[in-house]
Amino acid sequence: MEDIRLIVGLGNPGRGYEKTRHNAGFWWVDAIAERKRAAWKRETKFSGYTTKVEEGAREFLLLKPATFMNESGRSVAALLRFFKIEPAAMLVVHDELDLPPGTVKLKKGGGTGGHNGLTDVVEVLGTRDFWRLRIGIGHPGHKDLGADYVLAKARREEQEAIDPAFDRSLDLLPWLAKGRMTDAMTWLHTAPKATPEAGPDGPTAGVVPVQTGTQSPKKKP
Repeated sequence: MEDIRLIVGLGNPGRGYEKTRHNAGFWWVDAIAERKRAAWKRETKFSGYTTKVEEGAREFLLLKPATFMNESGRSVAALLRFFKIEPAAMLVVHDELDLPPGTVKLKKGGGTGGHNGLTDVVEVLGTRDFWRLRIGIGHPGHKDLGADYVLAKARREEQEAIDPAFDRSLDLLPWLAKGRMTDAMTWLHTAPKATPEAGPDGPTAGVVPVQTGTQSPKKKP
């Protein structure tokens, strides 16, 4: 059983970045907060925005660093230190160039794939031993095009592919609450059935899909 206590969404602050591909991590934690009717609070000691949500008997801290992407690590580290949370009890949600739109994957540890925010978190914490939720945004075809690509909005057909998988991934929260990470991976990585299921205890009633790309200010990414 894995005990996740903190969920971090990576992104860039400011309205100009809200709908960009690089803000997929912000989209995810914003969607969870919206589902749970949780309000974000600016926390200067964490250089970010925080809120808390409950799932079953469990409480999760959510964090959106208010640094720019390249400096996400100091925000994450400050919160971990304050609440005495080990990195292994953290899930970081981020955009992933190496996955196509419509793919969401869960994994623990491993490389950063050149993702600047994830790289900074690893460097500041000195460990890769934490969970990641990778939201596929596709690749522009050449590494030199990556920076402009992630800071642009997804094309309509890409967003139409992203949205269903993104909405389904929000139903990971009940799995996290039960600490069933291996089962969570199996569920997430298995193609959904015709009748959508929503977590370890069956369907979630009354949940309205959340529109992505519409979320909550150093150094540019």
